[in-house]
Amino acid sequence: MTTSSAPSPRPRVVIIGCGFGGLEAARALRGAALDVTLIDKTNHHLFQPLLYQVATAGLSAPAIAAPIRHLFRQQPNVTTLLGEVTHIDVAARTVHLKDGPHPSAPLPYDHLIVAAGATHSYFGRDDWAPHAPGLKTLDDAFEIRRRILLAFEAAEKEADPTRRADWLNFVVVGAGPTGVEMAGTLAEIARHTLPGEFRHIDPASAKIILLEGGPRVLQSMPEALSQRAREQLEKLGVEVRLNARVTAIDSDGLMVESPSSAQPTSANSYQIKSKCIVWAAGVAASVLGRQLAGATGCDTDRAGRVVVAPDLSLPGHPEISVIGDLAAAKSHAPGQEPTPVPGVSPGAKQMGRATAANILRRLAGQATQPFRYRDYGNLATIGRNSAVVDLTSPAGPVRFSGYFAWLFWLFAHVYFLIGFRNRLVVLLDWAWAYWSFARYARVVTGIEGSAKSNGAKQAETAAPTRS
Repeated sequence: MTTSSAPSPRPRVVIIGCGFGGLEAARALRGAALDVTLIDKTNHHLFQPLLYQVATAGLSAPAIAAPIRHLFRQQPNVTTLLGEVTHIDVAARTVHLKDGPHPSAPLPYDHLIVAAGATHSYFGRDDWAPHAPGLKTLDDAFEIRRRILLAFEAAEKEADPTRRADWLNFVVVGAGPTGVEMAGTLAEIARHTLPGEFRHIDPASAKIILLEGGPRVLQSMPEALSQRAREQLEKLGVEVRLNARVTAIDSDGLMVESPSSAQPTSANSYQIKSKCIVWAAGVAASVLGRQLAGATGCDTDRAGRVVVAPDLSLPGHPEISVIGDLAAAKSHAPGQEPTPVPGVSPGAKQMGRATAANILRRLAGQATQPFRYRDYGNLATIGRNSAVVDLTSPAGPVRFSGYFAWLFWLFAHVYFLIGFRNRLVVLLDWAWAYWSFARYARVVTGIEGSAKSNGAKQAETAAPTRS
């Protein structure tokens, strides 16, 4: 296929990815005299901070997702395409999509914004993925929800006490915000949602184990809040194990190494048997990052993120910008040393808006501006009535935890959801769940398929599931 050589009367901007960064970039170009093509592998924008709520049956998928086409229905300079980018031809300035039943021609661009995001990182052990899914997409959330609920179903049908205990062992690897929120919610499901619904097991007897390779949970937060979060987790019944390094994962569980209490310099290795493991320990940048590095000669960091110039463009290629989780970017505040931008949604949003503004500056013949990240703080919820908040203000840090922190977390997340309908639905769902302890998004499908892909050699009396 060849690209039409007819020149476009308006500058062409191609945006790869409709996460927080890509969405904000496209919105910031509203009304500009240019044509924007927005490409994503899915047809929806996803509010990832609440994805764990779908995985734990607290919310339904449409409550935290919005169709991309609907979001841009009133922005006529944006064309949305459903597709997967396989190659960027830097010399020809074209983007190539994966061929399907209806192959498309390469898409030409004058300005390219790459916001392809990140995926799970198993630190070179991708064979662990089938046994310990991560949480990045709705499909991931559906799979984790299926495994959680079917583990209880399998335990209900298991006559052997030892095997039943294996089904009721839930392990979360990684104690960042996602891992902490997942572990706390699992404890709530076991202690408050499911009791009374089974006849042969007590769901409250389920063991929730949170493994962290470092010395504390929520390491991006101040130590006092980190300690408070751990206390709140343990109050919920979560068993927190720090300095615990996973060395193997299979269908029976995982192997863990931790310092010996008697000899801290030596490792103590042990097995945790579990049929439901959730991976929240690391991320890796999209493969497009290394592809861009190979084509342009730019550098990448150990996670595969692209090292960008101060204005978020690629060195030597001002027509290409990389933002969000794919960018190893730094904040350039006046009079201060550059500091790394954290991989959080506010950073991606700010990068999207800054990149759009720089594109408009280039078109106007003006100099671009270096990116400056404004840190508003961090939030994490541990469970009902419990959260930790670390805010940044001109007067200094504002830090608090407990019930009021939980209310702050709740309303902050409702506020930043896309669309009034989603805000209303989430608020009503949470209000009902708060008073009733119920979780109604518990429908699972593909039960037989889950059993076949599990790989566990269980007796025929065990319920079908995946692990």
